[in-house]
Amino acid sequence: MTIRLATPDDVTAINQVATAAWKTDYPDILTRETAEDGVRDWYSTEQIESELVESQTILLVAEREERVVGFAHATWHETDRAGYILRLYVHPDYRREGIGRSLLERTCEELFEHDIERVNAMVLTANEPGAEFYEGFGFEFADQSETEIGGERYPESRYVLDDESHV
Repeated sequence: MTIRLATPDDVTAINQVATAAWKTDYPDILTRETAEDGVRDWYSTEQIESELVESQTILLVAEREERVVGFAHATWHETDRAGYILRLYVHPDYRREGIGRSLLERTCEELFEHDIERVNAMVLTANEPGAEFYEGFGFEFADQSETEIGGERYPESRYVLDDESHV
């Protein structure tokens, strides 16, 4: 497996991973229409391409046999020295192979290299496997807010990993 920075050539594959993951992960949380709207809003070609050129954005992909099978999207803010993992998905056909953990480790490493003191990970509150994933890496629940997907509001939990507790 290879983890590398995403390029414009990865845009379609990132969208495909997101679509497959959302269909698998959220059928009991989001309606099909809301999930489709969310994928369209967050992972459109234009949106992903714009993220690739943002100066304080990290977009990594995981490849297996030259196929993108996962990705992580993170940002950071120098003023508050905080990083934010906005999205991390692995295609359902490639889960339980350590790809998600490798993406998370590399994303955290990249963020900490930018002199970040803590990494925040956002996950829909109803996504218990997502919460367990971050907790298993050492993240701790911090608080809950709301996010908008397809015009609907959903509870979202924030998990935090401090630099000194980084595994």
